[in-house]
Amino acid sequence: MKIRYDRDEDILTIQVSPHKIDHAEEIGSMIVHFSEQGKPVLLEILDASEFIAETTRAMARSQGGEFMEVRG
Repeated sequence: MKIRYDRDEDILTIQVSPHKIDHAEEIGSMIVHFSEQGKPVLLEILDASEFIAETTRAMARSQGGEFMEVRG
């Protein structure tokens, strides 16, 4: 797994697979790149600083080790 952050564009990129990218879909504030077989290859989180802040707040509010769903 490779993780890269572009501060100028505020985009967090997470490569989850070495497979070749076939197509991409925008899902909320994320762009998910898929292989020909439909498996995720690369995640681009747009407005990453806000995403991380929201995720951190949600985790801090969670109780008993359970995670809360965050919708943007």
